[in-house]
Amino acid sequence: MSEKVMNRWFVVIGALLIQVALGAVYIWSVFKGPLMTEFGWDPAATNLTFSITILVFAIGTIIFGKLQDKIGPKKVATLGGILLALGLILASKTTSIGWLYVSFGVIGGLGIGAGYVCPLATCVKWFPDKKGLITGLSVAGFGGGAIVFAPIAKSFIAQFGTLNTFAYLGVIFGICVIIGAQFLKNPPAGYKPAGWNPPASVAGKAGGADFTTGEMIRTKPFVLMWLSYLVGAAAGMMIIANALPIAQAQGISETLAVSAVMIVSVFNAVGRLTWGTVSDKLGRTKTLMVVFLICGITMLFLKLMTGSLILVGVSLVGFCFGGFLAVYPSLTADYFGTKNLGMNYGTVFLSYGIAGVAGPMLYDVLKSPVPGQLSATPLMISGILCFVCLVLVLLIKPPVKS
Repeated sequence: MSEKVMNRWFVVIGALLIQVALGAVYIWSVFKGPLMTEFGWDPAATNLTFSITILVFAIGTIIFGKLQDKIGPKKVATLGGILLALGLILASKTTSIGWLYVSFGVIGGLGIGAGYVCPLATCVKWFPDKKGLITGLSVAGFGGGAIVFAPIAKSFIAQFGTLNTFAYLGVIFGICVIIGAQFLKNPPAGYKPAGWNPPASVAGKAGGADFTTGEMIRTKPFVLMWLSYLVGAAAGMMIIANALPIAQAQGISETLAVSAVMIVSVFNAVGRLTWGTVSDKLGRTKTLMVVFLICGITMLFLKLMTGSLILVGVSLVGFCFGGFLAVYPSLTADYFGTKNLGMNYGTVFLSYGIAGVAGPMLYDVLKSPVPGQLSATPLMISGILCFVCLVLVLLIKPPVKS
């Protein structure tokens, strides 16, 4: 008798539950102000917590990506939920900024890395016919986490205080990730959706073969993907980390500027689903070229956008950022196969972790000496680099495994 195959959409349900909880990392700005007030910490030192979290998160995708390739996604994602909950509960005991770096940044970041890579790798294996759509849908949950949990976190802080909120959210996030993990299961060997056959370009030697991570990193496509991902993600992280002050500097009231953070989150989530779907029809590299074009133009002209127009600008960057997060996982699967996708994409995704430090840092280092004024320099640099990456993406060709 043939093995009964589960409904693959159950995997998507689990993936979304996990990603929405993990995506709450983007609500860090909700905690930043209260922590500075409570402990008297410097803004840059406080914000370093977020950068550490993002970097460790990216490194964690490599470590746990390899592990899930070996023992399966359910166990690794469950471990991620436990680590995330532990990190935030320990963060609730914070008395020094070093403790926050270790608890929220390192332990919590590892939990996010473990939880994030499993749904992506699993969903792509179940949906080889809709890689872009399903990847976009999966990571859209991550992009939308801030929309769901930002108001909850603000309410908790007002009622229970900042540190207690860490503990409460840690329990909530942990439960969501652990429940979602139980839906994650790899398809049977050789699984193909009914009525679908791999296109010749994927089934052939050029692209689609299963590369080990060691083989992948020695290819030209990997280098071009890694560098272009770094630039695109850095542009997005620069704006995400500074959406509120950018909006205020361009003439938006403080009350309305707060909405800029939510608007960027919405477009970030929508961009993941939209560009992932587009890439299934247009192709991954062509889609990335369009995204880099839009992102580059927007970054170059962001300084000229004042009043309500600045909300359009930051929204476009968020929309493009979502596209990068949706298309690169599918491109990695297309070119290097799905057998080792966990560790392979984790290695590609390390560029995102570095971007999480580099993007905001570029903005801070080159910011205007005049308080409250937006500097065009980091925006221009980022925009020009996006156009460079448009050319790099044009040069990406399917690798041939020897």
